[in-house]
Amino acid sequence: MTKLLRSIDFWDLLLAAACLAVFLYAAIFVPNFVSGFNLSQLAASASEKALLILPMTLLIICREIDLSIASVLALTSVIFGLAVQAGMPTFDAIPLTLLLGALLGAFNGFLVSALGLQSLVVTLGTMALYRGIGYILLGTGSVNILPPEIVDFGINNLPGTQIPWTIVPFVVLAPVFAVVLQKTATGKRLYALGGSPEVARYSGINTHRMVLALFVVSGVVAAIAGIVYTARLANARANNALGMELDVITIVLLGGVSVFGGKGKLTGVMLALVLIAIIRNVLALNQIGGDAQGMIIGLLLIGSLLVGNYWRSLKERLSRSRALRETKG
Repeated sequence: MTKLLRSIDFWDLLLAAACLAVFLYAAIFVPNFVSGFNLSQLAASASEKALLILPMTLLIICREIDLSIASVLALTSVIFGLAVQAGMPTFDAIPLTLLLGALLGAFNGFLVSALGLQSLVVTLGTMALYRGIGYILLGTGSVNILPPEIVDFGINNLPGTQIPWTIVPFVVLAPVFAVVLQKTATGKRLYALGGSPEVARYSGINTHRMVLALFVVSGVVAAIAGIVYTARLANARANNALGMELDVITIVLLGGVSVFGGKGKLTGVMLALVLIAIIRNVLALNQIGGDAQGMIIGLLLIGSLLVGNYWRSLKERLSRSRALRETKG
């Protein structure tokens, strides 16, 4: 029993309690919140962010970051839309889009791993570069005429359920990322790299190849999100997902991943995703606009960082106090 209690992460428990409290409040006091249509829309609206948090979690654990992830989504959305508009079959356009995402991610990874540049600066630059290419290709217009199979994927639910098809890619990929991070040697290397890059390098971990691989994965997942976004909104535009990278980073940090690397789990990040999705949905049902929603989410992140810092300092004091008592004893 003691081991079980110790294995429970305080932050995950706090996030789970917050999710339950907000859900119960919304179910009781917010009209139509628990309707099947609204819950389906809630899940669909979180589909792209749910995908993007997966590679972002791994990158931040490794002391890296990808600010261009939403711009990769936008550019791959543009390429996907233009490809199907030109008559390319959907099942040929999808691998082409994923390949483009991998190349965009590899470019980020090359600059960071091979040239030793800071990922914050590199992806800040490519954030503007990739979205700018999207504007060059499509301008301020959009691709609105898409094949029926894409539109159906974006608006339909799984047969006999209220589960949208757009959330399926996340449901498939999330367990894979969780197992890799928590149960494999690769996951241990990721934590080691985030904990101390120098020690990881001297222990034989090919840190450059690992960072490159993470950015490639980030690009591919962002391309999947680009396809999902295009299907869900039934259009491809260069300004798709504008500012979404900030929401994704907020969710990852709120989920307990340390901004200094080496700490965090996907369980906490997924709980943070659910919490923010519910809060945004409740605010929207109460006719509260996007700017006010952003302010509330920002305050939530600041509050979580304050609570997290207090909890970590309390744990350190308790550990030192326990060690001191054991020494005296």
